This record gives sequence, structure tokens and C-alpha cells, in this order.
Amino acid sequence: MDRPLEIAGRRFRSRLMIGTGKFPSAEALRAAIEASGAEIVTVALRRVDLDRPDDEGILSAIDRDKQLILPNTSGARSADEAVRLARLARAAGLEPWIKLEVTPEPRYLLPDPVETLKAAEILVKDGFIVLPYIQADPVLAKRLEEIGTATVMPLGAPIGSNRGVQTRDMIRIIIEQSGIPVVVDAGLGAPSHASEAMEMGADAVLVNTALSDASDHAAMARAFALATEAGRLAYLAGLGPLRGTAEASSPLTGFLGGPPHDLRV
Repeated sequence: MDRPLEIAGRRFRSRLMIGTGKFPSAEALRAAIEASGAEIVTVALRRVDLDRPDDEGILSAIDRDKQLILPNTSGARSADEAVRLARLARAAGLEPWIKLEVTPEPRYLLPDPVETLKAAEILVKDGFIVLPYIQADPVLAKRLEEIGTATVMPLGAPIGSNRGVQTRDMIRIIIEQSGIPVVVDAGLGAPSHASEAMEMGADAVLVNTALSDASDHAAMARAFALATEAGRLAYLAGLGPLRGTAEASSPLTGFLGGPPHDLRV
């Protein structure tokens, strides 16, 4: 039997997290969230008006009775900027959960490991539940765990690239060494990518662009939900080993303990 995803003592049935950027309307976003079954929805603090949450925008698409709003510091270029955004979100009444993103380079949006670690240390001491977005760096992941982050969120590929899990070898090491949930974040462009991450043993995945790029946002969200569940079930069931040669699934000798059959005519 599987157990719920647990982050900082809080349990979630769904292992699929949803981002909210680039959807054409609040209605499209709402449909995708509902179809996904996601219980954690991340919102870029720079793109919402925290003083007017009921306006027809991103926050209006989220049912706070069903989904945890996970504010993120997307756009922050330094630890100081990220910390300031997190504190603004808490002051506006959001729960003290924060997806920490520090991406100073605009072309590839790769997270800055030094500034991310610096910001995480400040925010953890300040009482935040910190979910840091990082490059697939096992050493950094362990350092973040040691200072008290609630998860680590290594990228599968650059944000919005839809390339899938291109950092699989490093993610495997992170999963092996981690004592906190590992969430594969960024670059997952197809449901099969989410399934692959879950088959590797990731605790959850986060997707955004793959849903907002789709012609049918809700249908793609449902597809990712099913793929996430399938990958998790496959991981729990135990995948067979890779082999360098063929191995017959129906042996020609010893079938049910009986003698071999002569198949010649």
C-alpha cells in the first residue's frame, strides 16, 4: 500500500503539483487544476495582486479549500530579492510555504546555487517551509536538506523547454541520498516524462508549461495525473532489471516442472 505524500508534516493525496503561468484565462487554469487533482498550486508572486485576490485572475482560479497556494519567488535574481518576496507573501496572509527560485540569468533561467542556499538559510530560520528549485546537484541538495528545507526540487531540464528528464543520473543520486521529498520540477513536457520521474523514485513532480501549451489544458492535466499515478505504482511494484541480452519469457524447458516438449513436426 502506498502512503500519502508528506511535506513538513502535511499530507497530500496527489503527487502532481501544478504551476499557473501562461494560461490564456483564469477559466482555463481552473479547469486544468480541477482535472489534475493537484493539491499544491504554485503562484509567481510577481504576477498576482495579493491585495485583490478575488479579482478574475490567477488566485481566483484556486480553491483554497482544496489546494494549497505555494507562492514562488520566480524572477528573483538574488537571495535578498527572494527573501523580500517571501515575506511579502506571508504579510499578505498566505501560509508560510515558499517555493524558492533564484534565477539571475534570463536566457536559460538556471537556478543560482549560491544565492539559493543563502536564501534558504534565511527563510528556514525565519519560520518558512522552504521548497527550493535547484539544478540537479546532489551536493547542494544534501546541503539544503541539512539546513532544514522541506523538499528539494531538482530540474529535469530548463524551465519551459518540454525536454523531459535530461538530468536523470544526478536525480537518481539525489533520490538515493535524500531524507526529504524529491520533487522533479521544470522541463517535463509530456505525461511520459512525469511517469519516468516517478518510476525513478521521485516523490512528486511539478508541471506548468506542458499544460499551458496544450490545445486542451484540462485533458493534458488529466493525462499528467494518470501518468504520475502510473509511474508511482510502477516504482512501488518494482521495475525489472535492464539486461544486455534477450531472455525468453516462456522457457522451452522445465515448463511447470514437466519434461521439455518436442515441437518438431
